Amino acid sequence: MNALAATTRNFRRASKLLGLDSKLEQSLLIPFREIKVECTIPKDDGSLATFVGFRVQHDNARGPMKGGIRYHNEVDPDEVNALAQLMTWKTAVAAVPYGGAKGGIGCSPGELSRSELERLTRVFTQKIHDLIGTHTDVPAPDMGTNAQTMAWMLDEYSKFHGHSPAVVTGKPIDLGGSLGRDAATGRGVMYATEALLAEYGKCISGSTFVIQGFGNVGSWAARLIHEKGGKIIAIGDVTGSIRNTAGIDIPALVKHRNEGHAMKDFDGAEVLDSTELLVHDCDVLVPCALGGVLNKDNAPDVKAKFVIEAANHPTDPEADEILAKKGVVVLPDIYANSGGVVVSYFEWVQNIQGFMWDEEKVNDELEKYMSSAFQHMKAMCKSLDCDLRMGAFTLGVNRVARATLLRGWEA
Repeated sequence: MNALAATTRNFRRASKLLGLDSKLEQSLLIPFREIKVECTIPKDDGSLATFVGFRVQHDNARGPMKGGIRYHNEVDPDEVNALAQLMTWKTAVAAVPYGGAKGGIGCSPGELSRSELERLTRVFTQKIHDLIGTHTDVPAPDMGTNAQTMAWMLDEYSKFHGHSPAVVTGKPIDLGGSLGRDAATGRGVMYATEALLAEYGKCISGSTFVIQGFGNVGSWAARLIHEKGGKIIAIGDVTGSIRNTAGIDIPALVKHRNEGHAMKDFDGAEVLDSTELLVHDCDVLVPCALGGVLNKDNAPDVKAKFVIEAANHPTDPEADEILAKKGVVVLPDIYANSGGVVVSYFEWVQNIQGFMWDEEKVNDELEKYMSSAFQHMKAMCKSLDCDLRMGAFTLGVNRVARATLLRGWEA
């Protein structure tokens, strides 16, 4: 099942639990606007190349639409649509005043030079500048993009609309980015893990962890879990997987990877077959990479007691059912990885106010938002007698439905 089908399925299940009428359900599901643009740029060798860009603006009942821009060769309308819809529910679960959007360009960023990426970003911004804005749609980095991409977007947008620091988030600090934004998603994962484990009388300290993915989210989650006393016994990324049952030295591993060395070449652990990573014995499994990694084939062999979805859509619906029967508790992505959008909201607020916060305030406020969202999600689980995924989806969908009805937008 692809991401769009899975997200729509979860939405419809939540809608049924909430008893929404069919007209309202349909109006919540249909995107506000879908944009497709062709971006032609001169390459460094003088030839011309054309790339297709997308922006799906899903819903703005609760505020400006919000969502990342990804550069990846497999970006397609269905994926962007699914992720835009997911952002609508995610921002509502986190209780930040945004709707959902997502965008992307079908390209392989690793095969483009820095100057080619800059030209592509600027052309894409030129094509969509009148459809985004501080109070309309606020992009952010995603897979294949970063703070520099946002700096180029901000500069290009400002040529048309004047100085507008709040038009994008995830910017460099020197251009109005927020302290704590780089670590935000990983830190949110850590706070979410703490909240879930506390429900079961456990804590991070003394628990064993397996982490899949060591990019921004995975590396920060690993660092922060390690600092809290969690024992990370296996970890993997595209360069290999490793295991050390006594606990991996995460600061040393971060240094090793930052120096450009492959994961499998790390001295402080033994090499692990990557197919064994997700089914390795542990207390907590944290998938931080791509979607669909837990499926009907490997779910029966998962030995973790808890799964924290730091990636978007890492668990297929079939795997969800298998894990539930096994008694594995899954903390859903629309809550677990919402730390990034929460701190993006803080960045937006700081830019609008022209008043920047220190990092301690950012982290303290993030902890409050993650804790509050967890309690509201648990309350939905209790009132509707459902699992955490449906607790999160019903919480998000209900908040968007209420805003839609109050505005008088129902079909």
